[in-house]
Amino acid sequence: VFTSHGPTVIMPTWFCSREWFFHVGKFDEGGKGVPEDLLFFYKHIQKGGEVFRVNQCLLLYRYHPQAASHSILEETIWNHRVRFLEDRVLSSWTSFTIWNAGKQGKKLYRSLSSANRKKVTAFCDVDEKKITKGFYTYEESEERPKPKIPIWHFRDASPPLIICMKLDLTGGAFETNLKMLNLKEGRDYYHFN
Repeated sequence: VFTSHGPTVIMPTWFCSREWFFHVGKFDEGGKGVPEDLLFFYKHIQKGGEVFRVNQCLLLYRYHPQAASHSILEETIWNHRVRFLEDRVLSSWTSFTIWNAGKQGKKLYRSLSSANRKKVTAFCDVDEKKITKGFYTYEESEERPKPKIPIWHFRDASPPLIICMKLDLTGGAFETNLKMLNLKEGRDYYHFN
């Protein structure tokens, strides 16, 4: 639900009853630039809806230059994803670690509400250079002194974790490291990649 490309299934492949559609609340027809399918998907999940995978091709979808999808800014989708993560996951956590002291992890940290930034106990990573530096300073903060968040080796990280790593990019190294920690997805960590 929290992956970088929005819903894990594209909108035309959703099948639901008319009653459920009206229960969820139809699409947000706010106009150009509104990710109505993503917003509907989030409302569906919030109201207890489920998603089931069908392991066969049901639809061939083609993008074209005039597609409405191209009018939605990446930053708009990012902001909706962060708010959904805060509402559905972070609101029930008192603290957490962000796995990735690089661009995506720092971007997530900066995008969080002030209350949720305060819950971040550390970043974790495998990059010795980042770990040796020891901390990330949130330079854009108006707080004095500026927040400094420690950067730890992933083995020293305390769950729960928000993982800001793309899967299948490290030849299996990341997945092996994650498996080594014996954590349970949906309880000890969530992917936000």
